This record gives sequence, structure tokens and C-alpha cells, in this order.
Amino acid sequence: MPQITVDYSETLTPAFDRAGFARALHEATVEIAAAKPEACKTQFRASEFTAFGYEEDGHAVVHVTLGLLTGRTEETKTKLTETVLELLRKYIADEGLVLHASAEVRELDASYRKF
Repeated sequence: MPQITVDYSETLTPAFDRAGFARALHEATVEIAAAKPEACKTQFRASEFTAFGYEEDGHAVVHVTLGLLTGRTEETKTKLTETVLELLRKYIADEGLVLHASAEVRELDASYRKF
């Protein structure tokens, strides 16, 4: 915990500083959600094809999902998602694409286990 997944349009790859984003996101998650640094894990998944509305070109999508153990307040979750969006603006260079970014915090199910 936390389990973080970043789904993004493959066209963003040259413009997306994923290592910098992950580091900044882990630091923010530790500060805002009281996570332990060594518990922060992020996976990046590039999507080969992205469509937005009726358009296939000129748009890029990124969605960040943060899975946390239960117990965080709505205020904490909101602050974390707003911080994620700020960080995306910082770590994705403007390459002329219309960027559609979103983030959510979800609570991990009680069955969550790790090793």
C-alpha cells in the first residue's frame, strides 16, 4: 500500500517524465496520506490506442488510480487527487496534444494482502 497505477496514452511517452512523476507522487503520498516511502509502488501502463469522443488524433489521456488502505478522510483523498493533477501538469511536457487528465483514490478491499 499504496498501489498506484498510471494509465496513459502511448503518444505521451516522450513528453512524460515518469521517473520524476513517480518520485514526486510517492513523496506527496507519504506527506498527505501518511504512507511509508517503501510501501509506495507505481506501475505505468501505456495504451497503444486512445480515442477521445469521435476523435482519434490530437488528444492524450492519463488516469491515475491510487489504492489505499481504509481510514483516510475524504479531505485527504481530495487533497491527494488534486496534488496528482498538479504533478501531471509539471511532469508532462506540452507536446501540442490536448491532455485529458484524471485521478482517483480508492480504498483497497479488506482482502488485500501482499508479500
